[in-house]
Amino acid sequence: MEIFNTALSLIFSGDADLLRIVSLSLQVSLSATVIASLFAIPFGALLAILTFPGKRIILVLSTSLMALPPVVVGLAVYLLLSRSGPLGPLGLLFTPTAMVFAQSILIFPIVLSLTYEAVTPLQRDYKGLFKALDARKTLQLRTLIWDARFAVSVALLAGFGRALAEVGAVIIVGGNINGVTRVMTTTIALETSKGNLQLALALGVVLVAIAISVNLVTHALAHIGQKYQVTR
Repeated sequence: MEIFNTALSLIFSGDADLLRIVSLSLQVSLSATVIASLFAIPFGALLAILTFPGKRIILVLSTSLMALPPVVVGLAVYLLLSRSGPLGPLGLLFTPTAMVFAQSILIFPIVLSLTYEAVTPLQRDYKGLFKALDARKTLQLRTLIWDARFAVSVALLAGFGRALAEVGAVIIVGGNINGVTRVMTTTIALETSKGNLQLALALGVVLVAIAISVNLVTHALAHIGQKYQVTR
């Protein structure tokens, strides 16, 4: 209880180290979510619209990549960004940018698969209308994504939650450098091993609070989306 009380005092007193770590975690995870979504949402909607050989293989592959081990992604990004790697001259290894890169790869298949699942039923409903109007693919994409916006928002939150809870990939490519690349999950692992349970527990409480908030928003958006589909 003494450790827990100290952890709460760190949170409510606005401890500078804690706030810096939480801020970096949110920045990295939000950036990765935005970057991955900019590519995954249009691609997922496009897969729902188009029919071509190999489509099923892409869908199976994207679904399988949702369970991709983070440490494998971290290793692959490390090899790309290391000094002897193809992107080594950019000097991105052990920076927040490298962490965003790794998390974007992890988030991409999640957002893509969930977007595809959200858009596919709408595509079936609108297929005849699109054909009658001879609508362009770009118009179809915009219409389907907008009508599936609530489900797509749930996909974004799922990706953000995955990024926020990530440890393996970010610790490999970020290096867990104090004041530079130290985020909540990696700090919890480090401080627990050092016996500094106060800071680790404080960050754990913040992480759980954020996770619960994301979950509440996810359920709220899903509920709104269901009501919208019923009234539409």
